[in-house]
Amino acid sequence: MAKTSYKELLDAGVHFGHLKRKWNPNMSPYIFMERNGIHVIDLHKTAAKAEEAAAALKQIAKSGKKILFVATKKQAKDILEARVKEVNMPFVTERWPGGMLTNFVTIRKAIRKMSSIDKMKTDGTFETMSKRERLQVNRQRAKLEKDLGSIADLTRLPAALFIVDINKEHIAVKEARKLNIPTFAIVDTNSDPRLVDFPIPGNDDASQSIDCVVSIMTDAIKEGLAERKDDRDKAKDAKDKAEQAEQAAAAEQAEKAEAAAAAETPAETPADAPAEKVVEKTTNE
Repeated sequence: MAKTSYKELLDAGVHFGHLKRKWNPNMSPYIFMERNGIHVIDLHKTAAKAEEAAAALKQIAKSGKKILFVATKKQAKDILEARVKEVNMPFVTERWPGGMLTNFVTIRKAIRKMSSIDKMKTDGTFETMSKRERLQVNRQRAKLEKDLGSIADLTRLPAALFIVDINKEHIAVKEARKLNIPTFAIVDTNSDPRLVDFPIPGNDDASQSIDCVVSIMTDAIKEGLAERKDDRDKAKDAKDKAEQAEQAAAAEQAEKAEAAAAAETPAETPADAPAEKVVEKTTNE
């Protein structure tokens, strides 16, 4: 896994925190200094925390589990969606539906509703409806797609959450903590890092900063998925070789059995030939 670059974080402006009067005292271990009334985040600690979080996410992805990304703030949603689609992970960028984790069964019912509407369009049921009913169903489908379309493939609770701005997404944080789901988050100087399992101190308002941190996480996930694919390919090759060896051994065993059977069959002895000739001669006479 590539080492997190200090210069990359610096160029992206990850070190810019909030005004001093807005700070959370629990962020003091990650604050380097104050300049012009603004806290500056220690990027050495940011890099260390980012590497720790990336390593954990890599292992989760390698195990084949899903990681849910959450960012509903305007400057983060488009960036997050573009990055997360590359690794085929679920994400929430429009609105966090209350109870999405704690009441996941109901959310799954809403997702299945989308599938049932799509089925209605293909089996002809949609054509039997009135124009007004079709319009209402289409509006319902569009709303469900907007809110839940990005998590349609999430068939079970995610193995982890990655959050941008835990103050704005406080409901998601609470639900994850209630269900003991590991949380990863970009934590600014106005947030409490104790609320998440893997805090990454950094600017959670600037789009360039968000893009930098999210790209580090998605790159780690890509590595985890690639290693998972390699492991599966190796396991498949080993299985194929074992089957081939087994077939070869079975064929060799069959050949040996045929040879042994042929050896045990009584062959015609030379003494038998004259006797047959005598019998044939007697018959002719």
